[in-house]
Amino acid sequence: MQSDFYALMARMKYINRWALMRNAHEENLSEHSLDVAITAHALVLLHNKTAGETLSAERAAVLALFHDAPEILTGDMPTPVKYHNEQVRDAYRAVEQSACETILALLPESLREDYVPMFVPQEADAPLWRFVKAADKICALTKCIAERQAGNLEFEQAAASTREAIRKMDCPEAEQFLESFLPGFSKTLDELKS
Repeated sequence: MQSDFYALMARMKYINRWALMRNAHEENLSEHSLDVAITAHALVLLHNKTAGETLSAERAAVLALFHDAPEILTGDMPTPVKYHNEQVRDAYRAVEQSACETILALLPESLREDYVPMFVPQEADAPLWRFVKAADKICALTKCIAERQAGNLEFEQAAASTREAIRKMDCPEAEQFLESFLPGFSKTLDELKS
């Protein structure tokens, strides 16, 4: 059976993020998903080290790779629009759910069951989704930092509100990541190498 699933996934690189803001460097969904996967992996490792647990950092990374995949069909809905009010948020969730169903239907039946958890959160993965969501916010913050470093003041307010959103998540691992690793995102390549 022929399937267009992987060809559709490859289109993540055509979906630009931060559409309502002027960008010094445009960020696409592929770039963002990789950053979120790396960060979610780190958050789970930090959690396991401090809590003595054995959550799968690898599973969190894979969930993160697909966390925004429905946006291939829906586009990236800007946060101020997506969360404008409850009606808009609920309508967008329905659109996202429909996109997930459309994407999953592209898979051969023999693989579909393996991909459902990437598109329909499962209870077994609930502890990991917490870290994926925190990683998503952290990556939004690092994008804001990169834009500010490029002289783009448009991201000042986004940085402040994103940092506050991370604080409200009450995720010690996210706070630890910000304390330990966020300063590196403000360094030049030469500073990072030394």
